[in-house]
Amino acid sequence: MVGLYFPRNWRHHKALLIMMAVELPFTIVILTLTGIASHDLYRTRLWQDGADNGFNSAPDEAVYAAANYRPYKPPMVWSSFLTNYNLVLGVLSTFFLITKAPVHFLRIFYPPFSVFVHVGLAVLYIVSARFQGGSDMSDPRHPQSGPPWYITKSCGSAAHRSNIGYCNQAKALFAFTILMIVIYVVEVGLSVHSCFLTPEEKEERREQREEKKIMKEYEETILKSPSMIPLTPGPATGTFPATTPRTLTFNRIDNEPSNLPLRDYNQRIEEQVQRLDDRLSGINGSSQTYFPPPPKKAARA
Repeated sequence: MVGLYFPRNWRHHKALLIMMAVELPFTIVILTLTGIASHDLYRTRLWQDGADNGFNSAPDEAVYAAANYRPYKPPMVWSSFLTNYNLVLGVLSTFFLITKAPVHFLRIFYPPFSVFVHVGLAVLYIVSARFQGGSDMSDPRHPQSGPPWYITKSCGSAAHRSNIGYCNQAKALFAFTILMIVIYVVEVGLSVHSCFLTPEEKEERREQREEKKIMKEYEETILKSPSMIPLTPGPATGTFPATTPRTLTFNRIDNEPSNLPLRDYNQRIEEQVQRLDDRLSGINGSSQTYFPPPPKKAARA
């Protein structure tokens, strides 16, 4: 039966530390850009700028829909949900970075845990990139079938010069999101590579299992056969072999008396065997059966 294998060692321990060092500045940039974009600093401005250029719908369509009692859902690319999602994602990735770095340095950030963490972060950033590059088809007169204008076009095409800086920030946020996905994919690759055994490691584990199996069989054999217990030389007698057990707990190896239990075990056995030899000699020398006399009663005081 092959035991379960839980990888605990990294094949490229330093490589993952290097990847974490590379990840640090990108995480700081992501956290900074998402923090700046929070509270709708430029989302609505870029939305209105694209509408002024005829690139996408206008933010005031929500007002027209409410006035005409029509349901309206803003496109995901211009929604406040995306802004809050990116901010939470920046905080979450920063938290995981400052947590996994010391844990990995202490060699308790095992490869399966690393796979789980980095796959989860990569999926979250892929969702963010998908939302940032989403389409806007809410206005049939100005359909936007692909990513928003600040990604596909130069920021110099902005209708208002004051929005050029915001356009560059939104473009940078999308670019760093893609780079974070690449970093996490590389870290996932390193983690998965450490989860599988090489042929040399498989052979080493097989040899270790064989050694454990042999030792277990040897111990069972020793326990089932007491005569195979190793003995050390001892004083020779006429009845027992000239060996004594190694332990001093159950036998006495000197000639001094002892009151500890089982220390005089060999001596008592020798005396009983001697008495049995005397009785057998008496039986062989006489045809009459010998009955030992009854014990005498102790005299009353």
